[in-house]
Amino acid sequence: MNDDKPKSAVELAMERMRKKDADSGVAAERPPTDEQKAAIAEARSLHASKVAELEILQRSKMADLFDPAERTQVEEAYRRDLLRLHEELERKIGKIRGR
Repeated sequence: MNDDKPKSAVELAMERMRKKDADSGVAAERPPTDEQKAAIAEARSLHASKVAELEILQRSKMADLFDPAERTQVEEAYRRDLLRLHEELERKIGKIRGR
């Protein structure tokens, strides 16, 4: 970066955060290795297929339901399942990255 240019507020904030992390002993995040990238891509691909399967099942369930209370229950279950899948993906990625 050219030191003659004025820094933006974002750049200044990032510098302060890096300094604060270094002072508190938090290690800088390392870029993922090729092996980690492949494992993350595989986890995301599996996640996408599970989400697609869940969406297909949701649509077929909703097509047969006409009672608003039942539809609400099925939609809430769908949202919970989606949230569970997203949390599972984040845990897997964190584990792959070694956090």
